[in-house]
Amino acid sequence: MKMAKKCSVFMLCAAVSLSLAACGPKESSSAKSSSKGSELVVWEDKEKSIGIKAAVAAFEKEHDVKVKVVEKPYAKQIEDLRMDGPAGTGPDVLTMPGDQIGTAVTEGLLKELHVKKDVQSLYTDASIQSQMVDQKLYGMPKAVETTVLFYNKDLITEKELPKTLEEWYDYSKKTADGSKFGFLALFDQIYYAESVMSGYGGYIFGKAKDGSYNPSDIGINNEGAVKGAALIQKFYKDGLFPAGIIGEQGINVLESLFTEGKAAAIISGPWNVEAFSKAGINYGITKLPKLENGKNMSSFIGVKSYNVSAFSKNAELAQELAVFLANEKNSKTRYEETKEVPAVKSLANDPAIMKSEAARAVTEQSRFSEPTPNIPEMNEIWTPADSALQTVATGKADPKQALDQAAETAKGQIKAKHSGK
Repeated sequence: MKMAKKCSVFMLCAAVSLSLAACGPKESSSAKSSSKGSELVVWEDKEKSIGIKAAVAAFEKEHDVKVKVVEKPYAKQIEDLRMDGPAGTGPDVLTMPGDQIGTAVTEGLLKELHVKKDVQSLYTDASIQSQMVDQKLYGMPKAVETTVLFYNKDLITEKELPKTLEEWYDYSKKTADGSKFGFLALFDQIYYAESVMSGYGGYIFGKAKDGSYNPSDIGINNEGAVKGAALIQKFYKDGLFPAGIIGEQGINVLESLFTEGKAAAIISGPWNVEAFSKAGINYGITKLPKLENGKNMSSFIGVKSYNVSAFSKNAELAQELAVFLANEKNSKTRYEETKEVPAVKSLANDPAIMKSEAARAVTEQSRFSEPTPNIPEMNEIWTPADSALQTVATGKADPKQALDQAAETAKGQIKAKHSGK
């Protein structure tokens, strides 16, 4: 699962990337030599290689090459690349979360991809944006995910679903009795709380005109963010959320309450579809609710991608494979095998995909969402923001005080760790 803006910063990041690259792998003068007899290594996500089996076989036949597929947890592949890449035991193509792209590029771990604009235009804007650093492309989007609302049909019908978060508050007030609950969410984490805070005008980083992130403009403590956090605090203060869903074990408690039929609805993601199905829950899935101001709750769009290692000795062929694996045909096949929603625009209304309630919910929620910021400075937001939200949830601090402290801490860490970029 988790799984979240100015030109000058990107230029500085690129400079660091170039300096690192000078000590790393070099371009081969024979890069365009025949691929015949070559071998490429692909790191695919755990239990997801079935999705590219047919595509790999077709690529091998067309190019007369061997492609070895190795499964690794996708969120940790970049960690392994740091060690295995320089040692010559890493992949040519790997898969990773979009919010890790900026850090990987800064460290000189990824190759820039030279893909025509008409090919890039096949994908949703958000998914392509997640792969861009300093207006350069570093990956091919293969799947997208967002948080959505799961509800227990045995406890509440689709027609009974509250339309707004405030209405869910009212529903929960009538339902929660200490052992059973109405609506639950991990609002002590910025990954989930941003859905509320951004709806009232909060944001992680501001953006420049070209769409790049400005890490000096932090909006997690502005007026809208504070208003959103105050609404979040009401759920905890009034006993509508159990104390057990605060902190590291919160996700386990939340999921257990839902699978045990003790929560009418929760915010989670498509990564739980299989688990909830196996638990025998008669559930439905829909987009997140609106807020009282009429705006839909937002969410971070997580993007999985195929990326080319900077240490690949056959980078051009590796790029060709990455593009091939992510094309429309292979994206659809991959969905049929893995149920992960493709990033290809034309597949958004494909009948074979839209018959899935989860895919429909993710696709609809994506309209109100944006990518998790992919710049390295995002690493300095998570912990201070989560800590602040936990003090809000436990009533140890008011929202403004907590979020002001989080913003100050994040700014200090960004200055200390990223000011040289």
